[in-house]
Amino acid sequence: MPSSAMDWLRRLLHPESAPARTGRLDVRHARHVAALHHLGGFARGWEPGECAALLADPAVMTDGVFAASAAHPDGFVMSRKAADEAEILSIVVSPARRRDGLARTLLGAHLAGLAAKGVVQVFLEVEDGNLPAEKLYRHFGFREVGRRKGYYPKPDGSRVAAIAMRLDLA
Repeated sequence: MPSSAMDWLRRLLHPESAPARTGRLDVRHARHVAALHHLGGFARGWEPGECAALLADPAVMTDGVFAASAAHPDGFVMSRKAADEAEILSIVVSPARRRDGLARTLLGAHLAGLAAKGVVQVFLEVEDGNLPAEKLYRHFGFREVGRRKGYYPKPDGSRVAAIAMRLDLA
């Protein structure tokens, strides 16, 4: 079977694996970003007003990932830029769309956008034990540069370390 026919058949049988597109998000997406953040498993989700303020901040760059022709994002990544550095504040993909490759598509596009804006170093923190996230970041070349003991609160009252990571873009 020709490749294009195989691709069509794969998309027909597995619509969740249809190509994703990325795009810049703005204040119009605040409710969707907040809803996604609440699904992200964080101790405290962001409220729409907080998201609107972040999305309106000129130092903050936010990209979304959209499945096929969807109008609302299935995930987002948000960074704050300062001089030639950026910190990823949050990255979330809807639980229903995890393992579809959306996070890799999203983060790749976001890092390219940061590089185009002159960013040479990107920092982030990830909860120790979040192996899928750690694997994603290491795929892009992030490396551990430190730890914050007891940083993330857990629902049971315990706390988990944050792994500080850095990626050199230049």
